[in-house]
Amino acid sequence: MQLPVSGHCRQQVVGRLPPNRVCAPAIGSAAQDVVYNPLSATSEYAPEGTVRHVIQFGETVDGYDIRVVNEREVRAAAGLLFLATFLSLMFILFKQEFTVIKYVITVFLADFLVRVFVNPKYAPTLILARLIVRNQVPEYVGAVQKQFAWLIGIALSGALFIHMVLMNAFSPITGIICLICLLFLFFESAFGICLGCMVYPWIYKEKAQYCPGEVCDVHAKQDIQRTSLVQVLVLVGFIAGIVLLTQTVNQEYSKKPHDLFGITGQAHVKP
Repeated sequence: MQLPVSGHCRQQVVGRLPPNRVCAPAIGSAAQDVVYNPLSATSEYAPEGTVRHVIQFGETVDGYDIRVVNEREVRAAAGLLFLATFLSLMFILFKQEFTVIKYVITVFLADFLVRVFVNPKYAPTLILARLIVRNQVPEYVGAVQKQFAWLIGIALSGALFIHMVLMNAFSPITGIICLICLLFLFFESAFGICLGCMVYPWIYKEKAQYCPGEVCDVHAKQDIQRTSLVQVLVLVGFIAGIVLLTQTVNQEYSKKPHDLFGITGQAHVKP
C-alpha cells in the first residue's frame, strides 16, 4: 500500500541524511506506523499499540522506504556479546569452568530469538546498547540484511545450546562455532562490518540497501580513504620492526616480572 499523499511533504533529517522525501499522512488522519514486510517489499499500516505494531522487525524512519535499525546500537550490542563470550572462554581455557559459557549461550540465543521473531527494540542487549549510545547520532541501516545475519546467529547459538547446555558436552564442533561467533561479533563491533549481511545478496539475489558506511553503493573513494605508497611502506616497516624485536629482546621479555610492592609475597606469608 502506498503512503497517503497529503498537501505537503515533510522531511526529517535524523542521523544519516535520508535519500528520499516521505509524504506525511494527511492532516487529521489517525497516527499510524508504516510496517514494512521485508519478504514482499510492500508497506501497510499497523495502528499503534496493536500486536502487529509490537511484533515487527526494524523501525520506520521518515526518508527511508524500508525499515531500518540503528547501527550504533547494533555495534554496541555486538561488543557486549563479544566481551561476555570472550571472558567465558577464558574461564574454560584457564580454569576448565564451563558454567559461565552455558549462561552466555542461553542469553545469546534468547536475545537473538527476541531480535528476529519479536522486535529488535525489545532485545535486552539492544536495550542496554541503546542506553549506552543514546547521546550519539543514529546511523540507520537496512533491517532486512540484519535479520538474515541474526538468523545465522540463531543457528550458531542454537547449535551451541544443544551441544553444551542440553547434551552437556563439548567437542571440536563447539570450539569452531565459538570462534565463528567471536569473529562475527568482533568484525561487527570493531570495524562495523556485518559478515552475515555480506552473504545476504548471494542468497536472495538482490542488493542490500543502506549498509553501514554505505558500502553497498558504488562510489569513488575520497582522498582521506586512499592509502599511499608511503603509508604501505610505514606499515611494512613497522611489521618488520616487530619481527626484529622478537629476535633481539625475546630473552629479556621472557623474564617473569617481580612484585613491585611485595603484595603477593605478603599474601602467602602464614600468620
